[in-house]
Amino acid sequence: MMSNQMKKSDVKFAFFGTSHIAVFVLDELKKAGLIPSLIVTTPDKAKGRGLAVQPSAVKAWALENKIDVLQPERLDSAFVERLRTTFYALRADLCIIVDYGKILPRTVLGIPRRGFFNVHPSLLPRLRGPSPIRSAILNDEKATGVSIILLDEETDHGPIVAQKRIAIDEQMHVAGLEEALMKEGGALLGQVLPQWVKGEIDAHEQNHDIATYSGKIEKEDGLLNLADDARLNLRKIRAYEGWPGTYAFFERRGLNRAKGAVGRTPNETSSHGVLDKKIRVGILDAHIDNGSLVIDKVKPEGKKEMSYAEFLRSGAEPI
Repeated sequence: MMSNQMKKSDVKFAFFGTSHIAVFVLDELKKAGLIPSLIVTTPDKAKGRGLAVQPSAVKAWALENKIDVLQPERLDSAFVERLRTTFYALRADLCIIVDYGKILPRTVLGIPRRGFFNVHPSLLPRLRGPSPIRSAILNDEKATGVSIILLDEETDHGPIVAQKRIAIDEQMHVAGLEEALMKEGGALLGQVLPQWVKGEIDAHEQNHDIATYSGKIEKEDGLLNLADDARLNLRKIRAYEGWPGTYAFFERRGLNRAKGAVGRTPNETSSHGVLDKKIRVGILDAHIDNGSLVIDKVKPEGKKEMSYAEFLRSGAEPI
């Protein structure tokens, strides 16, 4: 039982978030009996082929749970004043931010009396930066974790409130590790929030001298050289799942054309009158067998997903 008979319903907080990653945390908080009094998320956006305007995953969660939502276009002085007024009216103690998508100015950070908590998916100060989950897989880490920190104005720099270590299964793709980490983060928040509000636990400064960093991932990083180390390629396939995705180029031999190869496209090259077509193929899944990479599922550009064996029957070969 919490000291002084404090109930979890007495913990008042706002939540800043946008994506499905943040929803994992919200679901765990709800299980723990902790529901935000206010949610701040990004404006609705046009998505998909039809460009229909859709809410963020976090807004959808807020509407489902009947929670008031703010969706500022800009975190300007007008929003800061509105947030301050709303926050004080709710008698909220702190804010939580998870994958919100915007950098918070000092004027926002200073509103809650007990600060901003951030859930970061690594054991800080290890793997600060934008891609800690993908980097943990790429680096062949055997374990990673989740850190709850008190946000400051530097990236992933604030003092640590709590951490939880999580083993990385060698079969784990980024989506599975992402879900596991954020659910653990939400559960950990459920434990520490009441203690923090009551002043029963403290935050401790990170050891900045041993900090490591995850880099920004670019679209081009997904290109595989199938002659590279098999385990490295497999880690790339699992780490880059979803975005940027992994791919390789294949070649399919064509037929003889008229002299001069009139009509050749930029993706075609000629050799002794025979035209070869270069194909970009998404590598969706693979495994290791006897030290070699075995590709299981692919998606050729402009085609549906198919087994690698089916794709090879079309006559394509890796370049």
